[in-house]
Amino acid sequence: MFDWWHRWRVRRETQTAQAQPIPADLWVATVARYPFIAQRPAEERARLRELARIFLLRKQFAGAHGLVVTDEMAVAVAAQACLPMLALGLGGYDGFVGIVLHPAPAKVRRQHLDATGVVHEYDEWLAGEAMQNGPLMLSWPDVRDAGALGHEGYNVVIHECAHVLDMQDGLANGSPPWPTSALQQAWHDAASRAWDALHHDLREGWRPWLDPYAAEAPEEFFAVAVEAFFVNGRGFAEAYPELHALLVQFFRQDPARYPL
Repeated sequence: MFDWWHRWRVRRETQTAQAQPIPADLWVATVARYPFIAQRPAEERARLRELARIFLLRKQFAGAHGLVVTDEMAVAVAAQACLPMLALGLGGYDGFVGIVLHPAPAKVRRQHLDATGVVHEYDEWLAGEAMQNGPLMLSWPDVRDAGALGHEGYNVVIHECAHVLDMQDGLANGSPPWPTSALQQAWHDAASRAWDALHHDLREGWRPWLDPYAAEAPEEFFAVAVEAFFVNGRGFAEAYPELHALLVQFFRQDPARYPL
């Protein structure tokens, strides 16, 4: 089974390769690992399988630190990445090609310039990172275990893909490319209220429903909201009904319809 993707990549320039679906046993095993995918109706899972096939045609995977990317890994990433795009198509992902899988969260050296002009250096551990025009960096254990973490609203693949959508206009500002200025303003207003409420809860020592990492920056708030929207739709809809209604309009699907 794990040779399928590698053989397919060699032949993918031919019409036969492009028509070849993800093998049924591989797809069924992938879906079974992720309840937020398995809960979807059969017609949506079929559409997702086709989008994942196209995604694999268009993207290039690499393993870091000796990690060998298998069929299982590539299809797991593709299935999760394509879930937000079920009704939108994959055009929003045209800005990147490369996907680098790491065997564990990656340590990245950062610099921060404080208000006094002093540069501080520190290490940050990342489960994923999206950069303008790619590539995406993902920790394979976080990708693999996303099914067990969905009830917490956590999904590193969807989180980083949300950053890709946010950066379509060249800016990571916590707002996707809304089709109208009215919707863009509605998102700004609703997200600002939710952002303020999140910071209030954290100041008071209360545990918010949304991952506190959302409080780091507006762009992180958007990415955290999107991952929670897709993997724990009902919980997100109850905690943030205004944001939920807007994300339903943007993605043209409602994950809250399907119980985990």
